[in-house]
Amino acid sequence: MLSVLICDDSMVARKQAAKCLPEDWEVAVHFAKHGKEAIEAMQAGKGDLLLLDLNMPIMDGYQTLEFIHQSELSPKVIVISGDIQPEAHERVKRLGALDFIEKPISAGSLRKLLRQYGIIQTKEPETPEPLQVDKLDTDIRDCYQEVANIAMGQAGDHLARILNVFVRLPIPNVNLIEVSELHMMLQDIELKDQVSGICQGFIGPGVCGEALFMLSDSSFEDVANILGVEGEVDDQLQLELLMDAANILIGTCLTGLSGQLDLNFSQGHPIVLGQHRSISELISDNKVRWRKTLAIELSYGLEGYNVRCDLILLLTEESMQVLNYKLSHLLED
Repeated sequence: MLSVLICDDSMVARKQAAKCLPEDWEVAVHFAKHGKEAIEAMQAGKGDLLLLDLNMPIMDGYQTLEFIHQSELSPKVIVISGDIQPEAHERVKRLGALDFIEKPISAGSLRKLLRQYGIIQTKEPETPEPLQVDKLDTDIRDCYQEVANIAMGQAGDHLARILNVFVRLPIPNVNLIEVSELHMMLQDIELKDQVSGICQGFIGPGVCGEALFMLSDSSFEDVANILGVEGEVDDQLQLELLMDAANILIGTCLTGLSGQLDLNFSQGHPIVLGQHRSISELISDNKVRWRKTLAIELSYGLEGYNVRCDLILLLTEESMQVLNYKLSHLLED
């Protein structure tokens, strides 16, 4: 019997990939949370076909492919990732992957590749009915993390194309917190120097929130160099660079979320929170009027450059009723 190994740090993504396998396909399905677990499973004889995520802790997809390439393991590998940069596609192909599926995965896209590479013939799966979810437990947090991961990948791809660089995409951090705890959460961001920041509100049917964008002061010189800006990078130029970067990432992330949630977001006018300040100073005057907030933290870095920026999406607790319903289909077995 063929063995399929699904490797993704997201439980939701693993379940979705498993659901997209052909219903009448007699295979043994195994799961791994990161590349190290996947390698151990393959060394134990599991994983004739490996469905592999790229953005994972401990051992990511690139490292996993490199290990496979240098070892005696010979699985057929299909990468499934929210990192849609062209360079990501090229890298995994060079490392031996058969092909690349962009998240969110669908049975159709997987079936097409399985047919293309002569692995199997498939048929359409049935569409599950929505399941009502009413709290941010582990499963629903995983849902938020997965859709945020996809939106982050789309925004990273947009940024990579504009700047002609490779964007590093860490794992999204998702928490339901008291607004009073926001300061503590932001202090965990690995920014040691001063930052400049922007706040922008957004609203959709039954959903509203704010986006906080922060760029470290040490990033401005490299950003200016990447864009070919000559001369002194003064406060006015830094503000322009800050607004441009915020517009790209906030707009593309919200577009990525709206597409997955079937919601349309309207964005308010961006507000400058401050320049050359500590994170605590930057958010001290940010009057979020909610008791609790769903906080989604997305961090970006540019490979080969000293550039680090963070995007925090804050959504009201009331918004979660709509969001949980929109995401509930991801929890269907």
